Amino acid sequence: MKTPILPVLLVAGVAALPGCAARHPAATAPPSAATSASGGAAAALGPAALAAWWDAHHVALPPAPLVTYDDMVAAAARAVDADAGRVAREVVGRSVEGRDLLHLTVGRGPTHVLLWSQMHGDEPSATPAIFDLLEWIRRERGTAAVQRLEDRLTVHLVPMLNPDGAQRFIRRNAQGIDINRDALHLQTPEGRALKALRDRLQPVLGFNLHNQNGQTSAGSPPKPATISLLAVAHDAARSDSPRRTMAKQTAALVREALEPLIPGQVGRYSDEFEVRAFGDNLGRWGTAVVLIESGPVSGADADQVLVRLNFVALVTALDGLASGRTAAHPTAAYDTLPVNESNLLSIRIRNATIASGTGVAPFVGDIGVNTSRALARGDGPRRLQVASRIADLGDLRVFGALEDVDATGLTATPAFDDAAREGDLVRMPDWSAWQGATIAVGQPGALFLLAPVSTAAPTTSATASPLSESWRLVRRVQPGVTRP
Repeated sequence: MKTPILPVLLVAGVAALPGCAARHPAATAPPSAATSASGGAAAALGPAALAAWWDAHHVALPPAPLVTYDDMVAAAARAVDADAGRVAREVVGRSVEGRDLLHLTVGRGPTHVLLWSQMHGDEPSATPAIFDLLEWIRRERGTAAVQRLEDRLTVHLVPMLNPDGAQRFIRRNAQGIDINRDALHLQTPEGRALKALRDRLQPVLGFNLHNQNGQTSAGSPPKPATISLLAVAHDAARSDSPRRTMAKQTAALVREALEPLIPGQVGRYSDEFEVRAFGDNLGRWGTAVVLIESGPVSGADADQVLVRLNFVALVTALDGLASGRTAAHPTAAYDTLPVNESNLLSIRIRNATIASGTGVAPFVGDIGVNTSRALARGDGPRRLQVASRIADLGDLRVFGALEDVDATGLTATPAFDDAAREGDLVRMPDWSAWQGATIAVGQPGALFLLAPVSTAAPTTSATASPLSESWRLVRRVQPGVTRP
C-alpha cells in the first residue's frame, strides 16, 4: 500500500483565500428571507435570460467530453487573471499521477458553498459550467444579483476532482478506485483532498456534479431524464433535517428553473443511502448536499445543452441562497419529481419487418438501440467514438427514445453493405450463408431500413422469397453519426 499523500496547499495569485485564513468555521446559516431585503425585491433570474446569457458569453472550451486536464488548468488561469483579486486559485492535493487538484474561490460572504465536478472522469458536463459561472460573476459584477452573491456567499469550486480519470475518459481514478465510494476508507488522494477541504471550510451546502447513463428516463410515458436532482440523504432512514430540507428547497428552485427549458425532462435520483459515498457522508458530517446528474438529451449539440443547463441550475441555486429565497421556498417542486427509471433507448425503430440475418423467418416488431461513448485510441486530436448495441427486440411501446423511427412498411436488416448509401438499390445477401452481424440483443446497432422495389417480371411462385427481390435503402441507422 502506498503511503498516503497529504493534501498540499499552494495558494497562487492572491495572498490568501477570502474568508478562509487560519480558521475552522462553523457551518454558517444561509441568509434568511428576512435578510434579503437589503438586496431589494429583485425577481429571480429567469431561466430564459440565463440561457440567452450563456449562448452569448460562455467560456470557449472544447465540448465537455473532450476537455482535457490542460484545458481545465488553462481555463482556471484565465479566470484568475481576468478577475484578479476576486478569484483565488489553490492546489488542495495531487492526483495519483501527480496532477494538481485545483480549488477556485469567489465571494467574501460568511456562508460557504462547495461545488465539485468530475469526481468520475467520464462525467464532465458541469466542468465547463463552473467556468461559465465565474465568467457570469465577472461580467455581471455591479448587478444586484452578483453583489449579494459575493457579499453573502463564498463559493468554492473544484472543477476536476479526478483529472487522471478525465484524461482517459473513464469513471475511476488511476488506482482503479471509484472515488465516490471512498469517503470512509480515504484510500484515494483525490478523496482525501475533498474530505480535507470540506472539513476546513465547513460549507453549509455542497453540489455534487455528475452525469448519469443514457438510458435514464423520467415520468410516464418515459422522457429523457436530462437532469436529475437529489437532496442527498444523510442516513439509512432517509431522515429529514434542517440541512436536508435546505437541499430540497434548493433542488425545488432548480427544477422550477429547468422545466421551461426541458419540460418533463427533470427527474429525481434515487435517495437510497450509500454508506460509502461522499455526498451521503457530507450530510452526516454536517453539509447539506444537492446532487445534479446530467443525462440524455437529443440533438447534435447535446453536450453543449447539458453545460448550459448546469449553468442555469448553478446560478439559480446560488442566487436563491444569497437572496434568501431558498429559506422560504416550498419543497413541493422537488417532492413531486418523478423518480428515475431506465426506460430510455437511444433509438427505437417501430413496426419494422425484421429480417434478422439469423435464418429465422421475418417477423414484425420494434428494435431498441443504445449507445455509449469512449475515448478513441491512437494518436491525433482527442476524440470520442460511439459504440451501439441492440438493447431489446419485440414490443417496445413502454420505452421512450431520443430518436423514434416509424418503420411501418419497411424491412430492417443488419447493415450488410458498407458502400451503400440512402436511396441506393441493393440486393439482400444470402442469409443462409451470412457471417456478419445480426439483429439480436447485444449485436451492433448499425441497421438498414429497406423498401421493396417492384421487379420487371413479378414472380407467381408460392415458394419465392420476397427477400430475393431488389430493395431501396431508405435509411441507414448509424448511431453516433450526425445525419445531414
